[in-house]
Amino acid sequence: MTTQTTLQETPRHESSAAEGNGHGYAQRVRGARGPKIGASTIIRSQDVNKRYVMSEDNYVDALCDATLEIEEGQTVAIMGPSGSGKSTLLHVLSCLDSATSGEVYLDGRRVDNLSRRELARLRRSEIGFIFQTFNLVSSLSAIENVMLAAEYAGKKRRDAREAARRALAQVGLSEREDHRPTELSGGQQQRVAIARALVNEPKVIFGDEPTGNLDSASSAEVVEMMLRINRETGTTFVLVTHDPGVAGSCDRVFHMLDGRVTNGNGREAA
Repeated sequence: MTTQTTLQETPRHESSAAEGNGHGYAQRVRGARGPKIGASTIIRSQDVNKRYVMSEDNYVDALCDATLEIEEGQTVAIMGPSGSGKSTLLHVLSCLDSATSGEVYLDGRRVDNLSRRELARLRRSEIGFIFQTFNLVSSLSAIENVMLAAEYAGKKRRDAREAARRALAQVGLSEREDHRPTELSGGQQQRVAIARALVNEPKVIFGDEPTGNLDSASSAEVVEMMLRINRETGTTFVLVTHDPGVAGSCDRVFHMLDGRVTNGNGREAA
């Protein structure tokens, strides 16, 4: 038995004011933020398939001919129920996992056929990640957690510390740089994780349910922070989410459901 996954893209409606979208999140305002005029395609997948083989006659097609394009500077949500393949797609697009077939491009460069060493270099310098569970090292302070990513990318310790300080300032945590994760709230921990994703100034930041472990107030703050960073830096954000409020704050939404394109049931949040 196989499960196939395809995508339907839904653009955000135009809005004349930054009003709430009914879920506690800031409403996206067309033209105020988002892709710049003449923006190029930053991410493209073409007929991407991913098959998980358990045995000779037992396999699951998690992705089937998944095709999409994301423009530079956009915020994009990928929605769908558990098991629909949205996290698999995110992992393939972000080079954390490989496709069984198909092509994936980042900033015009094909990346699905790169060597392990080339992929590691790409992930260090051009891609940032935000995870649902924060994935912070409990024994390290906020600034040390952010520095790890900078040092992994090749920065010297002094330069890594300065870059980490700048990233923490971007997320409003300059005064808590010496606090360990256990001394921070869930929302603050996720802000450290966002700073870690930002520290190497990546072209794209991928988030897998980045607000999934947060209460509604912290979730709204984190989403607004990502939108602000997108507006100020032009960094592209691609977020997997179950939350229609998160999706409704993004420029575009791709829906995934049991291998079928959804129309009415997959429409964007009002």
